[in-house]
Amino acid sequence: MGQDRSNSAGDREFIHPNPVTDAALDWFFRLQGEPDNRVLVADFSAWRAANPAHEKAFEAVAEAWALPEAEQVARNVVDQISRAEAPRPANVVALGRPRRVFLPWLGAAAAAILLTIGVQQYPALRIQWEADYITTAGIQREVILPDGSKATLNTDTAIAIDFEGAKRSVQLLKGEAYFDVVHDPLRPFDVVSAFSQVEVKGTAFSVRRDDDEDAVSLERGHVEVSSLTDPSEKIDLEPGQGVTATASAISRVRPIDGSVAFAWLKGQIAFQDQTFKSVLHDLQRYYGHSIVRTGTEFDDVKVNGRYRLDNPELAIRSLATTVGASVTRLPGGILILQ
Repeated sequence: MGQDRSNSAGDREFIHPNPVTDAALDWFFRLQGEPDNRVLVADFSAWRAANPAHEKAFEAVAEAWALPEAEQVARNVVDQISRAEAPRPANVVALGRPRRVFLPWLGAAAAAILLTIGVQQYPALRIQWEADYITTAGIQREVILPDGSKATLNTDTAIAIDFEGAKRSVQLLKGEAYFDVVHDPLRPFDVVSAFSQVEVKGTAFSVRRDDDEDAVSLERGHVEVSSLTDPSEKIDLEPGQGVTATASAISRVRPIDGSVAFAWLKGQIAFQDQTFKSVLHDLQRYYGHSIVRTGTEFDDVKVNGRYRLDNPELAIRSLATTVGASVTRLPGGILILQ
């Protein structure tokens, strides 16, 4: 994406590394300060219409600003700045255009607000800004990519795509996705996640991104998995095989059970000889609310099963029953396991 800084507000610094988002932030706050400035509105309209990326970035900023956290932080910033400004002498009368109180500290306020929200909200906002396709908890979605390949997004998943020119590239920003790739020997298809890159020419496979590892599972065809930390570290997979990649290494190839690895494509979750803690973590991705364990006595208990995903709370309760745990539901959907 080009260096787009289409504004005349001078050099301002924002916390987002994407220059288009920087420009969108700039326009948003300038319009907040001068909503009736026809020249400004006209210039903004031209910028917004010049590129679909401008429209997308501005909408993301507006959505972020609508968060309750943004309103509270904005009040705090305004209050701090108001206390810091020296009061105007009573005998001084403003002449000409009204003084714009908002704009002089605009950049700092914007950065402060988004930085404060960012303690907990920024990772999610960054994904929202960067993603081309996204799903929320409990939702799955099939996407037809520009080359005709299909991407099926599992619950709470986001991807960004780049198909300009000869590129066929997908970035898995979070979650899990299954790719059924149209064969094209002249245009390799690659998926980049947190710790790995998967390159194919035509195949079907899934990639899951967790906090500390990526998991790649191959259903058919052939893929090459390489480490982002050490690109020379590469592993070839055959159908029915999988690997995990971390910040330090790629695991050995392991056999996978397709009926388990790809069960989510049929609206199910399946697990064999997995710990209660790991399965509960999986189910929480679909549930979308907090699950609190009051103890750890069940964490390492091995469990087996297959549950439907259209009612994740029922699946969680059934899983708890298998290990002898009880479940209490609190307001807001919070589940207490004990």
